[in-house]
Amino acid sequence: MTVQSFSLIPFPDPNILDIAITGKLLRQNNLLTIRYVLTGEVINIFLPLPLVNPTRKDDLWKATCFEFFLAIKDLPQYWECNISPSGDWNVYHMDSYRRIGFRAETAIKRLQFGTRRTENGLMLDAEIDLNPIIRIGQVLEVAVTAVIQTKGGNETYWALTHPAPEPDFHLRESFILQTAERIHP
Repeated sequence: MTVQSFSLIPFPDPNILDIAITGKLLRQNNLLTIRYVLTGEVINIFLPLPLVNPTRKDDLWKATCFEFFLAIKDLPQYWECNISPSGDWNVYHMDSYRRIGFRAETAIKRLQFGTRRTENGLMLDAEIDLNPIIRIGQVLEVAVTAVIQTKGGNETYWALTHPAPEPDFHLRESFILQTAERIHP
């Protein structure tokens, strides 16, 4: 079992709200659980309304969207997981950097998550069964990110690190968290 705390930082932008995005990442029994905690000026964030029948959907990053990226250490392929506060979601697979071999990851049938408003903001808990895509003994590199859209329509980009002069969540240099599980006899 691996548990890690994180704190996202914004890419420099004049439209940054006074918010904080923190959380925890847990991998146990090849189940990855991630908790995002958004606090601060949440009243100024555009949060899509919860849907009665959320679905797998493209382009969720065009509004407030919580994301995480998964890669197997030393392999070029990776997965992008998108979660909207509306309940819509998606998981994509790429063979290598940015849309090379880009496709929906059909081995993942559902990305389980829930959001709830708190006194100070918003909490989002997501869970993904890695077994269809990653073996239990493989070291996993993870990038945790978010796109936060203001009610005025400005988008800001949040990540563990920003290694390039422009926001780019797909750079492997930003997959800085590692999780591993030992196979128990």
